[in-house]
Amino acid sequence: MSDSTSAGIMPPPPIDPEPHGGPQWRLSRRGWTVLLSFVIVGVLALVGSFVRVPFVALGPGPTHDTLGEIDGVQTVSVNGEQTYPTEGQLRMTTVSVDDHVTLFGAAALWVSGRFALAPRDEYIRPGETEEEVDQQNKKLFQDSQSNAEVAALRYLGYPVKVLAAEITTKAPADGVIAPGDRLLEVNGKKINVQEDVRAALAGTAPGQQIPVKIQHENEPPKDATVTLGRASDFNPDDNRAEGFMGLSPVDRADVTFDTAIHLEDIGGPSAGLIFALAIVDRLTPGALEAGKTVAGTGEIDVKGNVAPIGGIPFKMVAAREAGASVFLVPAANCAEAKERVPDGLQLVKVETLAGAVRSLEDLNAGRPVPTC
Repeated sequence: MSDSTSAGIMPPPPIDPEPHGGPQWRLSRRGWTVLLSFVIVGVLALVGSFVRVPFVALGPGPTHDTLGEIDGVQTVSVNGEQTYPTEGQLRMTTVSVDDHVTLFGAAALWVSGRFALAPRDEYIRPGETEEEVDQQNKKLFQDSQSNAEVAALRYLGYPVKVLAAEITTKAPADGVIAPGDRLLEVNGKKINVQEDVRAALAGTAPGQQIPVKIQHENEPPKDATVTLGRASDFNPDDNRAEGFMGLSPVDRADVTFDTAIHLEDIGGPSAGLIFALAIVDRLTPGALEAGKTVAGTGEIDVKGNVAPIGGIPFKMVAAREAGASVFLVPAANCAEAKERVPDGLQLVKVETLAGAVRSLEDLNAGRPVPTC
């Protein structure tokens, strides 16, 4: 036998040792594609689930019966004056505003058809914090309560008093009249309602001195003198010819009884009409709702004028889901409201508190009412 190392037979090549003592794994092109796809999907999932978009979600918010109770306390109460029983419900309506909207959340809300998306800047101005917005909304809500009280009591013939709500810095009234002072007379004319202040200045001129009678809190009334200025010196857009005092008068109730509204976590001015109706209903015989569930919305001023509001389609949905059969709509919102009115909800157009009261009375009597 020949030797295994004889001519014509080659020895096997040497084998390199495996690094780290184990087999080496390598991904194929298809493997890398699959892995990269999973990474991209994971990143998109994280972005879609946690990254907020510059939109807010608007939808139907909670409703509250202003003739009912919350935790055993009347929502709208009158203490110290005779009140009368009520029937049915008078529901204020709200819009939910969600500022924590993610990409996936926005898509889901849009698909649901129950919510709408709006640019965040329309509700929260650049640079504003959520806390600042909440404070502004609470202030508007408090003002709406005051306006509702005054509008209701003026409608019912109760007296009101006129206060200096704000004083323009360095204006003629600054230093003479303080915010919160009661205005009794201006330029020799008695002040009964806030419109009387502007009327008392008719025919005056800048530089003219006029007498005023004011009362600070519970102190005795006192006389003072104001040298009128020129409105354009404080506001270039104000070109009024008469003299300028530099104060904002506001009506407030001048009664010995108290009205109170017990609601928390509500903001904005749009419940004013319903609050005013609730006060009227408690202070007058008979029931405006006559056993029905009436809902509505609308900002109100101290003279009882009803102004339009936003989000009315969502408020109508919330009202219908709460069992309302009648919805009070500010006249300027009628066009929008009738396009999306839920089935079974009767729209009643209102322009003033007096008109709203009259419409509810007409509904109870079976008479026609203004509609959208």
